[in-house]
Amino acid sequence: MTPRTLARPWIWGFLAAALVWILILAISTEGGGGQTVSLALSLAPYLVIVGLGQMLVITAGPGNIDVSVASIISLAGFVAVQVTATTGSVPLGLLAGVGTGVAIAVISVVAILGLSVPPIIATLAAGLIASSLTLSLADGFTAVPDEGLRRLLNLRPAGVPVLAVAVAALTVLVAALLSRTVYGRSLLAVGQSRPAAERAGVPVARVITTTYLASGALAGLTGALLAAYIAPSPDLGTRYLLDSVAVVVIGGTLISGGRAVPAGIWGSALFFILLDGLVNLVGWSTAAQNLLKGGLVLFVLFLAGGGTRSGPARRIRTRRRLQPAAAASTTTGDNNA
Repeated sequence: MTPRTLARPWIWGFLAAALVWILILAISTEGGGGQTVSLALSLAPYLVIVGLGQMLVITAGPGNIDVSVASIISLAGFVAVQVTATTGSVPLGLLAGVGTGVAIAVISVVAILGLSVPPIIATLAAGLIASSLTLSLADGFTAVPDEGLRRLLNLRPAGVPVLAVAVAALTVLVAALLSRTVYGRSLLAVGQSRPAAERAGVPVARVITTTYLASGALAGLTGALLAAYIAPSPDLGTRYLLDSVAVVVIGGTLISGGRAVPAGIWGSALFFILLDGLVNLVGWSTAAQNLLKGGLVLFVLFLAGGGTRSGPARRIRTRRRLQPAAAASTTTGDNNA
């Protein structure tokens, strides 16, 4: 990848989304290009919200991936719907969903920082706890989503969903958080080099804690909104584990950490939503869809690895080539002496 390409990594997701949209128009006999985009804008915000949290975690450096987000989404959906039905308050229901995500994230943080468990294992264990709680809540669950909130989530003035506008504002807020706050600069520093950040006095433990709690909160919010939009179910968040990582990587965020691209999540989220529509149109199975998504992620990682391979690896090879020369120089100097 060229330096010019790397300077604007977010653009590729939007270009890919536009290409898929054109293919849908070419294959579909019903047309309706505007309706296709409007539907994509209705579904993409849920993936963007959880993707923003996953992006923060991945930005924290190698090995940081939150695999608990899918379980949090499912659990938060049940909790939010139940609290809303019990109290009659939509804000309380949404807060309960967010709080559920934070509570599960606390388990991950304790395991990562307190017990030195690798992040993937820690979040996997936290996700299993969330899944067990979800199955317990789902047994005999009778509450129904709030109809007013559902109407709001389906509201599309001029064809643009209200939720899409709100999530776009959230994306701008996250971008400003990363570029203009101490936390954002500290997170980028930790992702680029955790030892260097520690030597520079960055409170690494606090940054990691904040990052995982933010991811849990955003996953919980996704579950609360998604349960109102569709319905709560034990597998509500299943598809969002792979997709949340995929949109982050394809959107331009480095999987090795240290660079976050919030705008890119929107482009890749629209790409994935439209891609689902395209493969459903041609009759592909869910397994084939996941295989395609996984292949795309691996392809992007390959390109990213090819773009950065000249960094550390080349420096190591350079040192190895220089060492004999340095030894010869030293020997010559000794002989001259």
